[in-house]
Amino acid sequence: MSALPMNALPWAVCAWLFAIGLYGASTSRNYLHLIGCLSACQSSTYVLLLAIGYRRGGAAPVFHDHPPGTPVVDPVMQALALTDIVVGAAVTALLLAMAIQVFKRRGAIDPQRLRPMQPPK
Repeated sequence: MSALPMNALPWAVCAWLFAIGLYGASTSRNYLHLIGCLSACQSSTYVLLLAIGYRRGGAAPVFHDHPPGTPVVDPVMQALALTDIVVGAAVTALLLAMAIQVFKRRGAIDPQRLRPMQPPK
């Protein structure tokens, strides 16, 4: 049985999530589906950041009880992943609110059913 090495698995998961999200976004016929696919693309960045900061055998970056030279995981990547999660949640909420407003004003969330807006008279 051929398996990926353990250090290549997060990179493969990241590429798979991004490819699935990108394919879904490019073939989407619904704004809600598009927003979900963009969220899948965003979640691939969480996996990427955590894969970059991971160290095999690394401990938590709390140094009071570790001898010098002990490998630790990168806390900057963990902080960036948390920031990415918060920004992704805010962008998803904003896009969903915009989709709701489009549905309320235009009656559809299918981009091909929407006609161009006319300026007010």
